[in-house]
Amino acid sequence: MAQRIMYVQLKTGYDTDRGPSWIAWVRFSKTWKTAYVHGRTLRRWPGMFDANFYDVETGEQFWVSGPKRDQTDGRYSPVLPEVDDDARGRYEEFLRGAPLPGREHG
Repeated sequence: MAQRIMYVQLKTGYDTDRGPSWIAWVRFSKTWKTAYVHGRTLRRWPGMFDANFYDVETGEQFWVSGPKRDQTDGRYSPVLPEVDDDARGRYEEFLRGAPLPGREHG
């Protein structure tokens, strides 16, 4: 199962880019249509407004994407995401210019 450090933001119940967000390790299924993070199972679903995954148990919508080195992940919010302890070291290396784990070749 592929595993990547990703930016994850809860969209349901919040104004645009105002939901809580995290930099976290996310595991993906072989088809990349299912993501596992923080004990949740998220499924990719095209056509959602401002989201690309939903929680299969709660229906909550999430935005999941690779983090940006300039830390502008929340497009309309200056609030920085919470960084999970187990992702912190590799994320900080990424911010200093290293490739993301699993993305060393593009």
